[in-house]
Amino acid sequence: MTDIIIVGKGPAGWSCAMTARMRGLSVQVIAPQGDAGQLKLAERIDNYPGMPQVSGAEILKRFREQAIALGTEERNGLIRQIMPTGNGFMVLVENDVLESKTIVLAMGAARQKLLPGEEEQVGRGVSYCATCDGMFYRGKRIAVLSSTEQGVEEATFLASLVGELDYYSLKKHDITKLPELAKVIDEKPKGFGRDGQDLTMTTDQSTKKYDGVFVFRAGMPLGMLLNDLQTEGSYIPVDRMMNTNIPGVFAAGDCTGKPLQVPKAVGEGNVAAIAAAEYIAKHG
Repeated sequence: MTDIIIVGKGPAGWSCAMTARMRGLSVQVIAPQGDAGQLKLAERIDNYPGMPQVSGAEILKRFREQAIALGTEERNGLIRQIMPTGNGFMVLVENDVLESKTIVLAMGAARQKLLPGEEEQVGRGVSYCATCDGMFYRGKRIAVLSSTEQGVEEATFLASLVGELDYYSLKKHDITKLPELAKVIDEKPKGFGRDGQDLTMTTDQSTKKYDGVFVFRAGMPLGMLLNDLQTEGSYIPVDRMMNTNIPGVFAAGDCTGKPLQVPKAVGEGNVAAIAAAEYIAKHG
């Protein structure tokens, strides 16, 4: 079991990892490969002490290298769900399950928007995990909605199970490696509903019925990532020690609200690590 799993590879995440390692804690920093929000696109940052006129990409590179040198474990992958277990948390990363004593949410300010009706149909035909739910659709008709190439990989697995597979690109990505079974549908999904026992999906051109729909995005909506997590709009409210409303879960950086600045994110990451260390020491 890891002491701290940090969700996000931005300034808050790397800062948290450094402080946690200095406290002797085991740390995993997890996010999809190449994910660092908008900071990596910044040409110049002038308000981070000791690094004048540094680019966003360079500051992230330095943060990462320092954290890795201290013994932080980095992992690429989308965290699909976090589940409290009583003595910690189970974390579903792609198709693997990890365990951690504490969680630090540091995924930045961007939020994934659900399609209308999507939340209501989760568990009733809408899924985010092919490994978890694919077997329920053996020989049936499904759709895969994806904004990344991860959807192509998941569609390849699902194609070995299902009877029919329609593939929708939520955002442009490489689909050249889609399996032969996959039929690319050039329509834009608009929402979900039900027609009796059937799951329906409305597009900009038609309404279709599926036995199941698998949705793959670059990030998970907060409500789907961690049940009962309190939010205020698109942000996570925290106290001065970065505690969320869920014991053992902390948040830091842009996801806690304005100002969306590197110095603020680094400071909050530091505080979150200290708070997590104290929580572990208290609860064992």
